Amino acid sequence: MNQDHRMRRVVVGVDTHKYVHVAVALDELGTVLGDTAVPADRSGYERLLEWASGQGKTIAFGIEGTGSYGAGLASLVRRRGHKVIEVARMDRRDRRLRGKNDLLDAHNAARVVLAGTATAIPKAADGVMEMLRQVKVAKDTAVKARTSAMITLRALIVNVAPELRESLQGLPKMALIERCAGLRPGQVDTPLAASKHGLRSPAAGESSTLGSRSTRRCSRG
Repeated sequence: MNQDHRMRRVVVGVDTHKYVHVAVALDELGTVLGDTAVPADRSGYERLLEWASGQGKTIAFGIEGTGSYGAGLASLVRRRGHKVIEVARMDRRDRRLRGKNDLLDAHNAARVVLAGTATAIPKAADGVMEMLRQVKVAKDTAVKARTSAMITLRALIVNVAPELRESLQGLPKMALIERCAGLRPGQVDTPLAASKHGLRSPAAGESSTLGSRSTRRCSRG
């Protein structure tokens, strides 16, 4: 690589996906210098950085999805001392007109950074705030799962045999979960047994979760 090549200032745009990241390098005039695709893992990130350094002096990486599929790459690039700019996904109408193309998306990511229209610095995925975010995600997921389980139980109860429905209607949430989790359908060869099996499945999972939480509280006490 000659001296001019090493001094060339480069912007790299990256279109991120679950398994593969696609990158395009532009010089300061917007000329495409090259493109590459790497696995979305640590070795792939290293390969991308090595490839970028071969294009010239990298002044910035424009990365899509820095809060999801691009989080790992953005973190490594930042730790290596490079500037990272968060790039929004292409407009859906534009995608429909042009068709989905990873190279086009990566080129757009580099272009908007070069033009100065993308300037957002992604949040660092570390420290206390990230710890709190992870805990909140877990809690929100658990709440949604519990709500979904209760909706399923209530919907199933409406259509079960009268004798089973009457024994479950009007029970408080916790009592309903425990009662349904304790159902013993036996061999599923009748509508009643099938109803018990259907009620027991979501209730048993929720009961297990609540039991684990209760055990942790007792151990702390």
